[in-house]
Amino acid sequence: MEMNYCMQCGAKLHMKYHPQEEKDVPYCDRCESFRWPVFNTACSMIVMNEAKDRVVLIQQYNRPFYVLVAGYVNQGEDAEHAAAREVREEMGLTVTSVHFNHSHYFAPTNTLMLNFTVTVAEHDAHPNYEVDAWRWFTIEEARANIKPNSLARDFLNGYFTGEYPF
Repeated sequence: MEMNYCMQCGAKLHMKYHPQEEKDVPYCDRCESFRWPVFNTACSMIVMNEAKDRVVLIQQYNRPFYVLVAGYVNQGEDAEHAAAREVREEMGLTVTSVHFNHSHYFAPTNTLMLNFTVTVAEHDAHPNYEVDAWRWFTIEEARANIKPNSLARDFLNGYFTGEYPF
């Protein structure tokens, strides 16, 4: 996603060669400053029980498929904190451990997705309004039931196989 206007002053940006970067970078003549691309940051979580043999998948927004719990990282928030917060907010579960897995830039939403595996002690979730349905799956069931051809599936399968398609 290309930046067209300066986020500081609103002036039209143009591409200008940056010698240290050895490439053209958006530049604001009014601010006399290079402007670096801005994007969203979100996290998705593979929510597992303490035995690490079950995974929570959710359905949202009246869609029939299962996905991972996910949400945006707030400004000033560490990604690990956002992962635990989103699981608590969406599922009412308390995270006991957080492990970073992999990242991938998702162009359709201009979002850097950070994937984590989190462990929760509770088994009984109390989802909020964002979750239409949820279920604990075995690992094999989760891999079979997660939305096909999705980033969620790529993260889930990548975590269990060690192979990511990106």
